[in-house]
Amino acid sequence: MQAPSPGVAAAVPPVVPPNRRLASAAWSLSQRHWRIVVVAMLVLLHLAVLRGTAAGWARALLLAHLGLLLLWQPFLRGEHRISAMQAALIALGAIAVMLWIGWWLLAFWVVVLAGLVGGKVFLHQARWQRRCYLVVLIYLLALLAIIILPEIAPRGGVAPEIRSIAAYGLPMLLLAVALVPAEPEAPDAAQVIDFFYSIFLMLVLGVVILGSFTFMTLGRVPYLEALTNTVFLIAGTIFVLGLAWSPRTGYAGLNVFFSRYLFSIGLPVEKWLYFLAERSQQEARPERFLAEGVAGLARLDWIAGAGWRAAGRHGETGVQTGHAVLYASPDLELTIYSRYRTSPALQWHMHLLGQLLGEFYAAKLREQALRHASYLQAVHETGARMTHDVKNLLQSLNVLCSIAGQAESPESQALIRRQLPAIAQRLSATLDKLQRPGGVESQQVPLREWWEALARQYQGQRVEFSASGLESAGPVPKALFDSVADNLLQNAIAKRAGGTAIRIEATLDGAIPQLRVRDSGAAVVPEVANDLLRAPVRSSTGLGIGLYQATRHAETNGYALTLAENRDGAVCFALSRAPA
Repeated sequence: MQAPSPGVAAAVPPVVPPNRRLASAAWSLSQRHWRIVVVAMLVLLHLAVLRGTAAGWARALLLAHLGLLLLWQPFLRGEHRISAMQAALIALGAIAVMLWIGWWLLAFWVVVLAGLVGGKVFLHQARWQRRCYLVVLIYLLALLAIIILPEIAPRGGVAPEIRSIAAYGLPMLLLAVALVPAEPEAPDAAQVIDFFYSIFLMLVLGVVILGSFTFMTLGRVPYLEALTNTVFLIAGTIFVLGLAWSPRTGYAGLNVFFSRYLFSIGLPVEKWLYFLAERSQQEARPERFLAEGVAGLARLDWIAGAGWRAAGRHGETGVQTGHAVLYASPDLELTIYSRYRTSPALQWHMHLLGQLLGEFYAAKLREQALRHASYLQAVHETGARMTHDVKNLLQSLNVLCSIAGQAESPESQALIRRQLPAIAQRLSATLDKLQRPGGVESQQVPLREWWEALARQYQGQRVEFSASGLESAGPVPKALFDSVADNLLQNAIAKRAGGTAIRIEATLDGAIPQLRVRDSGAAVVPEVANDLLRAPVRSSTGLGIGLYQATRHAETNGYALTLAENRDGAVCFALSRAPA
């Protein structure tokens, strides 16, 4: 064998895996099997109808037709083993065909076949498969209207020419079924049928047949005219019902009322929601809310009792019956007992009521967890504020220690005697915050007294103090002003660590009141200034937790800490009352 030359691609057939080849073969066999069975089944039915009910060959053809129907039927799979009852029903059908075959029985049988095929027309998603079933439905309707019904019509039937055309022309539709292109389908795909559409189509065909015979009997009109009048009358009725079911004018149709009835079943869902919302507002504990909700559920007329199990607890109310509906979620397991046998719609409705109760119970659990988290957050923030207060007190103690080690003058001793009790008092107030995390400060001091103590504390730190309006100033929360002033002044003093000459000013306006701390250092960079005071931020000297905690502390007491000015040579923070 000569190898292919370089640059020329050799034609090699694609290699198909064995499992794929088997699946493809099984699919092809399934499609061919379906087409052969359906076409053969309809051909036998067509021949039996043409032979007439009096011919013996018609009964034999119908028996063969029933056998092929058993191969095609969508109710039982091919490998299913039938029971004795099912075998008895099949035998009874065969006996009925042999003994009581007639045109009325043939009409009924074709109506049943049309209903089965019509149910698959509305359900099938494959385009060519749906068209194939539509062609079969058209054939069955034509066979019923042109050949079978004229044999039992009260006033004659169709012309012999039309019957002859139907006898030899309708098989062309079966040929079209055989020639419809096959589409991929799983080898083990189950046969599915929509029973609602099937029953609806059978009822419509029954109304058409009986309506046509009624027009022929009462109006004494020919068969084709009576059939035409009945078809148009039913079509108009269905059209009006379709408009009433779903109008296009913006108004609610019958489908809304039907859905409302289906979803409420004697208890509108909005009433149950109102009950749950009212219980949720009145009861904060999740277990009590759940017990009251289950008790309210058991008071419904069609519910005999209910039982629940959640968070290691359980309870029951009412009585247990044999008709139970279970609702289970990660937080709740609820069992509802009905007084009556439950239909699928009622089971779905009871499950919906349980699901609503479960969602409200889960919301109560989240609310409880949020309260615990809020309390822990308050404790954490209080501890963080305490940490900064203790740090500021430690810095003050370091300053006093440095003063005590450098000089023994009476002024230094007097300063130490004044500052040590104040530091001890602030430390005691800091420790008391653990008793009421997140609470409002209760200790109020005159603003003048606080301002003078602050000026004495930072004496010798090169901080310029100026105040105005102290005569009319009222009391202020001491712990808040101490914490904010220490944070702002210590941050400003820390800017001098690099040896830069920075001027620090602390001004107080007692009429507002407002505390302002200004320094002549570099401005806060925009990236940090955007989140400063709103969240902890990373900087060269820390994470900005002190200013963040000071801001939260101020908000708790009705004050606001803001960055009033931010530019090189003028960085100013202001503490004032928050606007109402």
